Amino acid sequence: MTRTSPPRHAVVIGGSLAGLLAAAVLAEHAAVTVIDADPLPEGPAPRRGLPQGRHTHLLWSGGARAIEEILPGITDDWTRAGAIRRSLPTDLVTMTAQGWIPRVPEKQFNISCSRDLLDSVVRARVTALKGVTTLRQSRVRALEGTAARVTGVRVDTPEEEGLLLAADLVVDASGRGSRARTWLDALGVAGIRQAEVDSGLVYATRIFEAPAGAHETGFPIVNVQSDPRVPVPGQTATVVPIENGQWQATLSGTRGGQPTGDPEAFIPFAKGVRHPIVGELLEGRKPLTDVAVTQGTANRRIYFEKAALPDGFFAVGDSVATFNPLYGQGMTVAAQGILAVRSLLRGKGLDHPGFGRAAQRAIAPQVGTAWELATTQDILYPGATSTGMKEAAGSGLIDRYVDRLMRGATTDEALAAALFNVITMSSAPTHWFTPAIVWHVLRASDRGAPQAPPLSPAELAVAGLGQPAPGLRR
Repeated sequence: MTRTSPPRHAVVIGGSLAGLLAAAVLAEHAAVTVIDADPLPEGPAPRRGLPQGRHTHLLWSGGARAIEEILPGITDDWTRAGAIRRSLPTDLVTMTAQGWIPRVPEKQFNISCSRDLLDSVVRARVTALKGVTTLRQSRVRALEGTAARVTGVRVDTPEEEGLLLAADLVVDASGRGSRARTWLDALGVAGIRQAEVDSGLVYATRIFEAPAGAHETGFPIVNVQSDPRVPVPGQTATVVPIENGQWQATLSGTRGGQPTGDPEAFIPFAKGVRHPIVGELLEGRKPLTDVAVTQGTANRRIYFEKAALPDGFFAVGDSVATFNPLYGQGMTVAAQGILAVRSLLRGKGLDHPGFGRAAQRAIAPQVGTAWELATTQDILYPGATSTGMKEAAGSGLIDRYVDRLMRGATTDEALAAALFNVITMSSAPTHWFTPAIVWHVLRASDRGAPQAPPLSPAELAVAGLGQPAPGLRR
């Protein structure tokens, strides 16, 4: 007779996107139990544990490609369910701090749909995987184990309080409200460093009925960004075509200029940002929902990778870092980090000593890249606060270089490509400092840049608009 190793078991705390993707990669090596406090709906539906799901979510191409590697065919699944694959910047009318970006041929892409639809398609794929089970309407009470090793979790289920689930690996994907530091502290792992940058951002979202023919003609995403270089509250307005012939509109404002839940103030706010185009597009459209408002949008990072974590544990997604939602980084960071964990699993195996700590370190580069992109902008807004931050040497010089690059992107197709390569997290920010890009930046000019939203005559017609006014507002 030959002896076989006992089957491995992994527990994933949290059934949102990061937890589902973690379960998918772990299912190659172990039986997986996903624990979530919500019922986990079978189709696209709101979840209490994901209040930010009511707002606009754009999955960048860097994240979509990572999820496609984990779940082959998922992009087709999304589009069949109603999501829209949009070319960037071809299908995007965006005003950056430096001006309007021309709609040149595709450099990257995004997936546009409601967060409920996006998650539901992934959830259906992952929960159907062999060896993946879910424990719903259940809450983790504590980690089991010692400061040296986590051996499972204590969980309260609808049937039993304090149920012990033994595990070879525990992954915390419970999100912004994660209690991982408290759980680890109870095991004797204390002093895990945290940093935060808070611009005081509030965002508000409402869904409208799109005009007849808008989806059929491929109406673009329209976005007016703020300019953090100007010492006023940063305000933005975005409208995104999503499934079912709908437009999802999101407004945001930093401290001193936040939107409210007042439905009568929604369109006036959109008209009052640096260009009124989003408000003009929404005027006269039938609202399909109330205004959803979310606060508490600070960038927060927990440096688990620098702590003496017990073996058998690591954290992913919003449990590690949350970002200003305007930059659309969270889902992509989570997906790319979990893809890095998959490579580690395939190379070393789940039984490799120190695997949890190695996985945490593998996630860190993706988190660090997004953190720098988000916080260097948010700290510029009036009233922004920070804790636990260290200013990088030479940051002023880099900021001036990036400003010149983005100004050049309003006229130079190569710089537009470089901009979207990094924004979509398809390339690291170091891409901006390669010799070819530096050459274009040194010659950058905004002479001849679009002076008005680059909407086509057909798009203006379907929206019922005349030619939009040129000019920028500060």
